[in-house]
Amino acid sequence: MFDLDLWKEILSALKKNRMRSFMTAFGVFWGIFMLIIMSGAGKALENGVMDGIRAFASNSAFFWTERTSKPYKGFQRGRQWNYTNTDIEYIKANVKDIEYLSPRLFGPRGYEGDNTIRGKKTGSFNIYGDYPEFFKIDPWTPLKGRLINQIDIIQSRKVVNIGERVVEVMFDKDEDPIGQYLKINGVYFQVVGVIKGETRVNIGGGRKNETIIMPFTTMQKTYNFGDDVHFFSVTSAPGVPVSRVEARLKELLKSKHKIAPDDMQAVGSFNIEVEWKKYMGLFTGIQILTWIVGIGTLMAGVIGVSNIMLVIIKERTQEIGIQRAIGATPGKVIMHIVAESVFLTVMAGYIGLALGVGLLELLNMALEAASSDADSIFFRSPEVSFQMAVGALSVLVISGILAGLIPAKRAVSIKPIDALRDE
Repeated sequence: MFDLDLWKEILSALKKNRMRSFMTAFGVFWGIFMLIIMSGAGKALENGVMDGIRAFASNSAFFWTERTSKPYKGFQRGRQWNYTNTDIEYIKANVKDIEYLSPRLFGPRGYEGDNTIRGKKTGSFNIYGDYPEFFKIDPWTPLKGRLINQIDIIQSRKVVNIGERVVEVMFDKDEDPIGQYLKINGVYFQVVGVIKGETRVNIGGGRKNETIIMPFTTMQKTYNFGDDVHFFSVTSAPGVPVSRVEARLKELLKSKHKIAPDDMQAVGSFNIEVEWKKYMGLFTGIQILTWIVGIGTLMAGVIGVSNIMLVIIKERTQEIGIQRAIGATPGKVIMHIVAESVFLTVMAGYIGLALGVGLLELLNMALEAASSDADSIFFRSPEVSFQMAVGALSVLVISGILAGLIPAKRAVSIKPIDALRDE
């Protein structure tokens, strides 16, 4: 492989018919180029989606109420029911595998019209009543001030955390919102924190930066919700599948509220663990499909290389016969042909690899420059791993060897005397 004369012969052979060499190499180039581009695109989609949900508790589940679908214990089908405050302690006492439990209340939604006033400024935002435990399930970062805490819950303080968009709409550019008051549905609340969601998941809908969160007990008392609870969020204890908690909690709630055990509609739920597995399966499938399509395209190019090498050997039959006649061993002839095939394959593949990685980097720079709202990006950081690049190059080397072996065996199978007679 380090014989200078060998490489001179290889380069000379490729230069004799440059167009044929180019077209042969192009198939390999295109195969590895498409493999890199598709793999990078699949990774970018995975990065965009997973960055938006990675911080969210993957062992969480959420519960709400629906109309009953079956009559039970004197109650008619289609009964509307609600969770209550008593369910909070009931769940804690009877479901031991829960790590965090947080009830939630939904206030007026942003699309229902302006619900927030400050002086002459008005805004329409999503309003929620939560416990501090909710920040353990759906993480928020305090940019200024603090998050709602347990003392706010106990004392039913009229305080709120607000998203970045709320600050932009309700306050002047350089104004500090901490300590200021907002009139929310006719009641004044003091801003104690400006918060930013760490995920794009928003239980309840709407954009997270347009959110106002107040203590659960404050919302319940201030807006006369009685003891109603609209929603429950739970996470399972470490090592416990949240699906087990989901099934147990549904069973308990149906029993407590006199709902038929086989009523599949009355208790609505959403299991993040299940959705997380679906996402991971989807992205694994995308990567597998990428490799199948990429390697299939690459193999088509390699077959082209092998066919062209057969043509080249046919053209050089007399030359091979002379080499054999003056003492060239079959091993040396095979080495020459395989080296030529590997050189052509690896060079074309390396160029395809380099251009593919370069294009992904340019695409990444364009995406970062074009988007002003990083949270809205679902296609982020297209890239290929080092292991992917090494694997692709390994496939190229092996493919080059295979592409050269068949023509090489064909070459050494011809007797020197027959090769010299070839016209």
